[in-house]
Amino acid sequence: MFILYWTAFKRVTLRFLAEPKWLLLMISVVLMSLVYLNGSINNLPVAVVDLDHSASSRELIRVLDTSAKVNITIYENSLDAYQDINDRKLFAVITIPHDYEKRLLKGETITIPAYGDASSRLANGMIQQDFKSIYQQFLSRYNANLMRNSGLTAEQVNIILMPIKSQIDPLYNAGISFAAITFPGLLVMLLQHSLLIVSTRTHIALSASPQGKPPAIIFLGSLSALIPIWLFLSIVLFGLWPWILGYRQLATLPQILLMTFPFLLAVLGLAKLLTESLRKIEMIYLTLSFMTTPVFYLSGTIWPLEAMPNWVKCIAKLLPSTWATNMIAGVNQMGLSILDNLFNLFMLMVLGCFYAFLGIFIAMVREGRARAFFKRYSFKYFYK
Repeated sequence: MFILYWTAFKRVTLRFLAEPKWLLLMISVVLMSLVYLNGSINNLPVAVVDLDHSASSRELIRVLDTSAKVNITIYENSLDAYQDINDRKLFAVITIPHDYEKRLLKGETITIPAYGDASSRLANGMIQQDFKSIYQQFLSRYNANLMRNSGLTAEQVNIILMPIKSQIDPLYNAGISFAAITFPGLLVMLLQHSLLIVSTRTHIALSASPQGKPPAIIFLGSLSALIPIWLFLSIVLFGLWPWILGYRQLATLPQILLMTFPFLLAVLGLAKLLTESLRKIEMIYLTLSFMTTPVFYLSGTIWPLEAMPNWVKCIAKLLPSTWATNMIAGVNQMGLSILDNLFNLFMLMVLGCFYAFLGIFIAMVREGRARAFFKRYSFKYFYK
């Protein structure tokens, strides 16, 4: 039994080492990471149309230009700015009205129109947050000057402007950019997708062998040979590559292996179910091609699970990538320990066993072995 297992394990391992097509995954990761080489989003072009041309408007422009994420460009009129934003040369247009300084000195309400290109939600959201924070600081400083000129002390000004002092605890620091949040999810999806394709292909190739369908121990040995290769890929993807890109990296190599191993087992179980359900390699490739993007969105990387409807959340929790993304991002980015992720590890093992047994049951039903199995055991029970 062990000889058959070891023979199949060694044959598949040597075949993958002789033809390392699995290294294409590394090329995919390298190409995907090219967009993140700058580390974070900065120097986004933003237009400012100054219709007031006053000292206060120029001061506001200088304050807005302090943001590292934007690059302020002065426009003489709004029509040219709106034309450029329609041509995707700008991300936002801010117009300072004619009576800006006059209203500011009188303490009247001022409306500063801002028009943004929301087609790029990430860039548009970062510009909104930065400008809102800068404008609040500018407004607080201006109100503080007014109150000091009115005779209030510095302590009274602080109490009025900040009646409640907030304290920020660094519980979560995803790294230097938005990419550090999405990156673990992308890598998990690449591992899951590639292993699903290879394991289903291996299973179908063994089933279509000219010598007939081999014993189960041959299947087990062949599929087990995939685990060391994908464990090596997990070390490169979750350990080496984030370090090269300069992302936050807290998990050690033993932790990465401990997290990845049950994830790979769960994916192999899912591959068994897909293989027995679809049977044809063309149908498997077609299904995986259409399902990769929805599965990525359901993993909780782009949209939090808590914000999903309950029935969608149930579907998401049936996918190994959901639990793996939550676990790996928590350990690598949030600094959690393995003990904090025992439930994620447990759920991955449960999903792997569930999918594997379900795939085996479907195979038994198709081959007629399930009926014979139930007949034999039901007869024994009746006889007793």
